[in-house]
Amino acid sequence: MDILALASSAAHTAAMAASEEGGTALFQINLFWVIVSAANFIVFFLIVKSLAFKGLTQTLEDRRARIEQGLKDAEQARKDRESAEQERLAALQEARREANEIINRAQKVAAETREQDIAATRDELARMKERAAAEIEAEKQRAIAELRGEVTDLALAAAGRVVGDAMTGDRQRKLVADFLAESAGSKN
Repeated sequence: MDILALASSAAHTAAMAASEEGGTALFQINLFWVIVSAANFIVFFLIVKSLAFKGLTQTLEDRRARIEQGLKDAEQARKDRESAEQERLAALQEARREANEIINRAQKVAAETREQDIAATRDELARMKERAAAEIEAEKQRAIAELRGEVTDLALAAAGRVVGDAMTGDRQRKLVADFLAESAGSKN
């Protein structure tokens, strides 16, 4: 309002100066028309604001909301990426730990299996050695029995030549076999 008062007084001073110079003023400021023009401008501004700026304001508000949402989404994506990276590293570390455990268990099982195989092989070798010893002993006894039989036959044949009679009876054979058994027992 002070501006209007200043403008009114300036216009009044100019009108006075003009009237003193020639009597008619070329330029006059009418306060009524200034107020009407200001009111028209305010009404025009309010109409334009309600029609044009309302849509523009809404568009700007929507854009601001989308930008804020985009920033929030970007921040969340960054956090998710960091979290995923941490989870990936944790999973990788867990996988390495499990792999080491599997390797250690496999080595332990392999060592136990190797020891069991070695023990089984030793047992099998001992059984084979015992069987071989038993077979050798049996073969030795068979060979000795066979030799005794042959020696008995030879002894009986020799005795038969000395006596001049055939000594092939079971009784004579038994006597020679007992003699050979006694002589073998006395040597051992």
